[in-house]
Amino acid sequence: MRLHLGIDDTDSRGGGCTTYAAAILVEKLSLLGCRFIDYPNIIRLNPNIPYKTRGNAAVAIRIEVNDKMYETVENVAIDTVEKFSRLGEDGTDPALVILRGDPGIQIKRIARSAMHEVVSTDSAVKAIRESGAIAVLYGAKLGVVGATAAIGHTLPGDHTFELIAYRTKRYCGSRRRLEKESVKLMHRIMARETFNSYDEENRRVLIAPHGPDPVLVGIRGETAEAALRAFRMIKVQEPVERWAIFRTNHGTDAHFQIKNPIVHANSPAVVTGTINRVPRRTRGGHVFCSITRNMRELNCAAFEPTGSFRKIIAELLPGDKVTVFGGIHADANGTINLEKIIIHKLAKSMLIRNPTCRRCNKRLKSAGRGKGFKCTRCGLKIQDVKKLVTITERKISPGLYLPSQKAHRHLTKPLIRYGREKTWDGLPPIGLWHDP
Repeated sequence: MRLHLGIDDTDSRGGGCTTYAAAILVEKLSLLGCRFIDYPNIIRLNPNIPYKTRGNAAVAIRIEVNDKMYETVENVAIDTVEKFSRLGEDGTDPALVILRGDPGIQIKRIARSAMHEVVSTDSAVKAIRESGAIAVLYGAKLGVVGATAAIGHTLPGDHTFELIAYRTKRYCGSRRRLEKESVKLMHRIMARETFNSYDEENRRVLIAPHGPDPVLVGIRGETAEAALRAFRMIKVQEPVERWAIFRTNHGTDAHFQIKNPIVHANSPAVVTGTINRVPRRTRGGHVFCSITRNMRELNCAAFEPTGSFRKIIAELLPGDKVTVFGGIHADANGTINLEKIIIHKLAKSMLIRNPTCRRCNKRLKSAGRGKGFKCTRCGLKIQDVKKLVTITERKISPGLYLPSQKAHRHLTKPLIRYGREKTWDGLPPIGLWHDP
């Protein structure tokens, strides 16, 4: 019998981690002799959800078991979710969904919607009932959406892997102890097989989070083998309690596979249009631009954390043809928070100047509408000359541009992954992929 177990929202801003609860459950299911038909999946959902804890991720575990084991598996899963959830803390509304057999159209519909929209708990509960699954819900039941969506996202298309190592309880809440030079070396050696490990522009380690959660490092790779090899290159200076490799939609741009072109709050947006005014800088280092599409004007922002990406946005000019990618928050007045941009065509940059005086070489001033020009130094008036128009070279070129790596969202596809998209072979995990 095939079982799909979806887990979400076991954490809070004060600590905890849904992937950690899943790693514990993987160990327990392994000891029971369950056969894993896939790596545990981390499914990143719509990153613009206002009530997410951090990365808006849910986890699915997919196994095959003997029919007689079902009740045991169910009890172990419930016990694990309850024990490793931050129950009673603000924003913690855990959910466990268990589906016998493979997900059908009801579950998959929730999975598709949860990537781009705000899905109601009622919709998820209805899908669970119609599919014959069971759900164990706590608190405000918000976790049921992510848990259901995780089951429905079986990741048949593009995917990546992430090895997550976890800290011992004693070290949670303190600074992660990693040797920075070992991370930089790993980044150089594994540059073609891993991504978002080290930000060269900002000289910043990206594999270690900074919050109170139990994650020590998260290493993202094109294959499970690459993630494990990279992990073994890192010099970790504190105890590692456990680690597990997950298959995920991290770094795949899954949130931008949008069929509905309507731009609205709490959603990702992909818009092709024309820059309609010169971008402006604001206090704090943010850069704003505006595009027109189908007679509608949309504001876009490259915020300070995006680094040198802001220089690209600042160089745009009216008439440039672009496609912008980003998210819209409810409190952003419809402004698109830019995650990347494709510049299709650049408008000509023209420098228009008054002619110079033929006597003294000083720049002429306008003598009035239709009256030509005059020199304020020697008094010469000239009627039959025009302004000088010079085409200037643009500092940017057509192409794809992304922010600094430190500003990437989990789902944002980094430049190194373009052309490396792949499909899943459907084979179960092999070799060492979790410990214990």
